[in-house]
Amino acid sequence: MTMTTAEADKILSANFAPWVLDLGLSVQALGADRAVLRLPWSERLAREGGGLSGQALMAAADTATVIAVSAARGGFVPMTTVQQSTSFQRAVTGSDVLIEAVLTKLGRRMAFADITLADAASGALAARASTVYALMG
Repeated sequence: MTMTTAEADKILSANFAPWVLDLGLSVQALGADRAVLRLPWSERLAREGGGLSGQALMAAADTATVIAVSAARGGFVPMTTVQQSTSFQRAVTGSDVLIEAVLTKLGRRMAFADITLADAASGALAARASTVYALMG
């Protein structure tokens, strides 16, 4: 049975620190090997010049990976970030961001993902990330 976006949103609320929840992320879509989350625009997350902060974007990419792994495994299991690399390509100002995490390999103990972060209004690519996770359960 495929995980629903409502079930994935419950994983968010039950397993992430309050400051991550303060980002306002919501699950938009799920697939067998992917998750799409929305990071809503907020002045609180903007840095000087009005662009969303890199820290918020990196946290969103990291969180999207957890949801993609959870969807692929049929539920949440404890996991931890081993590596994350992010390349920023353009600022996002005044627009939500869509984050798509696609699993490139899901093993018994490790998961690998490629993540794209795009301006929801224009579709322009804002950043790319890759993550590696250790699966603890």
